[in-house]
Amino acid sequence: MAAEKLRDLSQPIDVALLDATVAAFYGTGSKEERTAADQILRDLQNNPDMWLQVMHILQNTKNLNTKFFALQVLEGVIKYRWNALPVEQRDGMKNYISEVIVQLSSNEASFRVERLYVNKLNVILVQILKHEWPVRWRSFIPDLVAAAKTSETICENCMAILKLLSEEVFDFSRGEMTQQKIKDLKQSLNSEFQLIHELCLYVLSASQRAELIRATLSTLHAFLSWIPLGYIFESPLLETLLKLFPVPSYRNLILQCLTEVAALNFGDFYNVQYVKMYTIFMVQLQAILPPTTNIPEAYAHGSSEEQVFIQNLALFFTSFYKFHIRVLETTQENIAALLMGLEYLLNISYVDDTEVFKVCLDYWNSLVLELFEAHHNLENPAVATANMMGLQLPLLPGMVDGLGSQLLQRRQLYSSPMSKLRMLMICRMAKPEEVLIVEDENGNIVRETMKDNDVLVQYKIMRETLIYLSHLDHEDTEKQMLKKLSKQLSGEDWTWNNLNTLCWAIGSISGSMMEEQENRFLVMVIRDLLNLCEITKGKDNKAVIASNIMYVVGQYPRFLRAHWKFLKTVVNKLFEFMHETHPGVQDMACDTFLKIVQKCKRKFVIVQVGENEPFVSELLTGLATTIADLEPHQYHTFYESVAHMIQAESDPQKRDEYLQRLMELPNQKWGEIIGQARQSVDYLKDQEVIRTVLNILQTNTSVATSLGTHFLSQISLIFLDMLNVYRMYSELISSSIAEGGPFASKTSYVKLLRSVKRETLKLIETFLDKAEDQPQIGKQFVPPMMDPVLGDYARNLPDARESEVLSLFATIINKYKATMIDDVPRIFEAVFQCTLEMITKNFEDYPEHRLKFFSLLRAIATHCFPALIRLSSQQLKLVMDSIIWAFRHTERNIAETGLNLLLEMLKNFQNSEFCNQFYRTYFLSIEQEIFAVLTDTFHKPGFKLHVLVLQHLFCLVESGALTEPLWDAATVPFQYPNNTMFVREYTIKLLSTSFPNMTSAEVTQFVNGLFESRNELSTFKNHIRDFLVQSKEFSAQDNKDLYAEEAAAQRERERQRMLSIPGLIAPNEIQDEMLDS
Repeated sequence: MAAEKLRDLSQPIDVALLDATVAAFYGTGSKEERTAADQILRDLQNNPDMWLQVMHILQNTKNLNTKFFALQVLEGVIKYRWNALPVEQRDGMKNYISEVIVQLSSNEASFRVERLYVNKLNVILVQILKHEWPVRWRSFIPDLVAAAKTSETICENCMAILKLLSEEVFDFSRGEMTQQKIKDLKQSLNSEFQLIHELCLYVLSASQRAELIRATLSTLHAFLSWIPLGYIFESPLLETLLKLFPVPSYRNLILQCLTEVAALNFGDFYNVQYVKMYTIFMVQLQAILPPTTNIPEAYAHGSSEEQVFIQNLALFFTSFYKFHIRVLETTQENIAALLMGLEYLLNISYVDDTEVFKVCLDYWNSLVLELFEAHHNLENPAVATANMMGLQLPLLPGMVDGLGSQLLQRRQLYSSPMSKLRMLMICRMAKPEEVLIVEDENGNIVRETMKDNDVLVQYKIMRETLIYLSHLDHEDTEKQMLKKLSKQLSGEDWTWNNLNTLCWAIGSISGSMMEEQENRFLVMVIRDLLNLCEITKGKDNKAVIASNIMYVVGQYPRFLRAHWKFLKTVVNKLFEFMHETHPGVQDMACDTFLKIVQKCKRKFVIVQVGENEPFVSELLTGLATTIADLEPHQYHTFYESVAHMIQAESDPQKRDEYLQRLMELPNQKWGEIIGQARQSVDYLKDQEVIRTVLNILQTNTSVATSLGTHFLSQISLIFLDMLNVYRMYSELISSSIAEGGPFASKTSYVKLLRSVKRETLKLIETFLDKAEDQPQIGKQFVPPMMDPVLGDYARNLPDARESEVLSLFATIINKYKATMIDDVPRIFEAVFQCTLEMITKNFEDYPEHRLKFFSLLRAIATHCFPALIRLSSQQLKLVMDSIIWAFRHTERNIAETGLNLLLEMLKNFQNSEFCNQFYRTYFLSIEQEIFAVLTDTFHKPGFKLHVLVLQHLFCLVESGALTEPLWDAATVPFQYPNNTMFVREYTIKLLSTSFPNMTSAEVTQFVNGLFESRNELSTFKNHIRDFLVQSKEFSAQDNKDLYAEEAAAQRERERQRMLSIPGLIAPNEIQDEMLDS
């Protein structure tokens, strides 16, 4: 009953009843009561006449939640229906809201009590303003300023309204208002700003009320980024702000205002004012925070206000220096003030807070880069001067010298802060990715379990900064690092963190020094670290030192190649670490060993001075003891490393002998297992035996990865036995699943058997993929696999089919190309139909099979296209359907494989004699499907390929390659003169029905544009981008995928820049063909 009464809006609403309903909704009553109340309130909210009751409700209720409910209704009307309301209703509402605000904010008591309500009313008023002002409410700002002068509380609230207005117009307007509306509002605010400006200055100089001054400062802060500059620099504003700066309750707000001013950047017009502002500020700052303060400590023990002050201080200095540091480099006093400011910023950089450090680090990085680029250009002066002057003319040598001495002076000016900055970078270096050993929160040294992306990003910026610093002064960098290292040795500065950051810093500047300096430096570093490892006691300590030795040596391959003695010592040290059971040490030892061997492999297969045999031979002799304590995965990394050494041996006889010695242990084990199996097959069913088989296969795969073709002698030994084991395990799996139903496939026993099958396939695939293109290898290995592998795939139940079979055959076809044509029908028969049935039920099941299936299809389409032409039309239809199925996927890599495959099919069919037949069948459906994925928002990453497919289709139609009509003569009312006309009509019809919100003129214009720009890819692509935005399917949220190609080009340019500066790309990341012969 009550509900009906509330829903009847023909007479004034019963406010007491509404209060009760709102209370029930927020109340603690039963769930039913809440649901009923919710339903009533929703009905009221959706009723178009409800807003007429708002004034009545606001006047008669005391309940804050009811007021908010009424204002919510009102906000909806203002946002979506305001301009449709009659003028008197709009004016009535506008005046009412203004009056309530004035009434509530005119006296202190009601203003404090009703604060939340007033804030909401302010928001409503600003929403109204966005529609009414400046056109229909010209006098708004003068009225507001006049009201503000009547009382301090009204003034405080007026400031809040102005701040909201500024934020709405300048910060949140994108996507909310049209460009023209934003422009009008900005102009009105600018032209009427004088009144606001006078009001702010008046308050700051005359008022004694802290709340009012704080409100005024925070409004100013919102305005400073856009107001006309004269109001800032040609008025007493800055002086007033600086005068109030020492007052504790205002200093944070004032600092934010000054930071906004510091971040303005518009040429040299106000340099004098900037210098003045900076010098007064520095004097004030010394009184608040004496230069001798230990800032990191003060921050750690400070209140939250004080911490915010230090954060704001960092923002102020970094903004000021970023844009105006040059104005302080002029006179001696200015330079002194600048150096003092830099000193403050250096101290703030030591504060233990990530956000504060990020702000400082970003600035240090840009300053050092600027100094470095000037210094770098000096070394190739011709380029630099032309660039600096913006001239393409040869300049006189005298000018270069003049510039040079200026630059040198500037470098000397910064040399002391830069030296301190080097120390900062060394002390706070972030952890690189290769280091696996970390300290946990309980102070124990453990293996890292998760990568922290923030730390990696920070490491990248710090590493770059330190490399620039190192280039600016190699001597100082080296001196500081060695001095800090000697303190570690003497024990006065020894902590895990100090040693870690120092070693990470040493590793990070690899490649930035000249070779002989780097050699001298590293000899000292490695010698000291090895000594430190000898003299320090305690497992944890040793683990930390070990991880640092490994990190540093892994970063300097050039040094190790040049110093055999050091290389040998380091490798033997790594072998020692391989017996160290402390978490993470063995992993890191194996990873570092692999990294070093990849860069220095030749050094291990030649007889070095003072040795009797190559190192690899010595290593193989002691192999069993070296790997005794390793886990299986470490064991495989070790085998991969040694195989890299063997691969560097050029004498085939020696190489085979080394390989045989390396594989002796696994082969012996394999021989035993196969021997036992010949006597009784059941031996192979034992879980331990299965694990051993798996381990042996993985070891073989690791070695095959490094050796490629030279692995032939080893794989030939085990190949046929391996296929027999594969077949047997496969039958075991099938029988287990047949007996135990679908759950059997989840048991650990079946999983283990499948791991062996997968590893077998992976081993064969790795070998064939890495082997050089020798047809006889294909002849030797492919035919024996047809039945055990392919036949087995077809015979198995879906849950027991290995997706690796698909990728193995994709690799084989990519490798042996057209020679495989005769085998394609057999492959097709075995895998096609049965895999399609698995993956076309939905988009989720068998994700592995999906991607590999389409990769196999793509290999066939690329290299064995004639085999596809021989398919029956039903089979070809299956292929085409599966391709469309692929690019409909939201899984990015499957969709991309499908689109690439489609492009290849389209091109191949265009050049074949079946061109007309194929396109008659598929042209329209492909066009329709591509438009469907292009215009929905789930497939943005495929944009580049969608565009290429459409471009192909439109070019094909225009090229005249299709000699038969694409339309079905029986169903069209009249015949088209040519295919182009037909496709144009078809496309316009297709898009008009898909986008009813677009006019037919817009659609026609788009389709004509497609035909016109078809030969020019970038125009064609932009044309489609514009259409997507225009069709409203793609709002401004996130369209970066549509610009992915452009972003990739930008990244490549950045990489080229980095390659030109020694050390910026770490030596172990450069794919050099090892110059270590």
